[in-house]
Amino acid sequence: MKTLKIGKIELKNPLVLAPMVDITNLPYRLVCRKAGAALAYTEMINVPAMIHTNPKTLQMMQTSKDDSPLGIQITGNNPHELEKVLPILKKYDLVDINAGCPSERITENESGSCLLNSPKKIVEMIKILRKNNITTTVKIRLGFKKNNVLEIAKMIEKAGADALTLHPRLATQGYDVPAQWEWIKKVKPSVKIPVIGCGDVLSPEQALEMLETTGCDGVMIARGAIGDPLIFKRALEYLKTGKKTEFSFKDNIAAFQDYLKLSKRCKFEDLAIIKHLGSKFIKGIPGAAKKRNELMQFKSLKEIEDFFREIKAKP
Repeated sequence: MKTLKIGKIELKNPLVLAPMVDITNLPYRLVCRKAGAALAYTEMINVPAMIHTNPKTLQMMQTSKDDSPLGIQITGNNPHELEKVLPILKKYDLVDINAGCPSERITENESGSCLLNSPKKIVEMIKILRKNNITTTVKIRLGFKKNNVLEIAKMIEKAGADALTLHPRLATQGYDVPAQWEWIKKVKPSVKIPVIGCGDVLSPEQALEMLETTGCDGVMIARGAIGDPLIFKRALEYLKTGKKTEFSFKDNIAAFQDYLKLSKRCKFEDLAIIKHLGSKFIKGIPGAAKKRNELMQFKSLKEIEDFFREIKAKP
């Protein structure tokens, strides 16, 4: 099984947890790390939000000694604002520039995937970070409305980035359009820095398939890890042995119970996010819709804990 090196950071395996809004908070990252994720990122944070910090932003930036190596993912439309937050960024193992988020709320601010229309801004951001000896990665899509990924990838490498992650869809394309893995295969030989593939990796078999068919250096798992952090454990076993381990509902519920314990330890108290994530763990079971509605009514962490204890106890 191949390992992955990003700058001076040596990862123990090629599996990476994607940064996801309202998902990759500190306790969930810790659960995914226990399952085998070699690298994780914070949720995406706008640079202006870091300058004018508020409780929500501080919560998104939270980390711990067990949360390593960790990348902080940022986006913005003014490269020079980065200089104001360099002391904060230097506290993390690496910084990831998000130039791929397709959300209109983000692109309206000329951030996220909108940066693909202004690649010189991406270059400036990379140069500022690298000038300050910060390990830097960039997450991109194929383009905003048109495919310019090869041009962008080469510019990212030339600017000094340590790695890039490619989600091979245009910013205008949703999950109904299959991720075009063939573009990961095209980008990989066009640059010398590590290329991490992302998109439609929903099983251990797909993780291996992406590595083998595209030649990428690492696999970033996003949707496949929502409500199933143990996908990392099963994927590692599959990469090492070629043997498939079946999904275990009870083991997965136990992982969510661990998440609840870690939420208390980390003082992560956003019940709306906790309940939303919990609903993903019961998706597909008999009576899931009714259970979900019940879950959403709870007003305390203890009620949520009791709810999942009862679910796990049932045969």
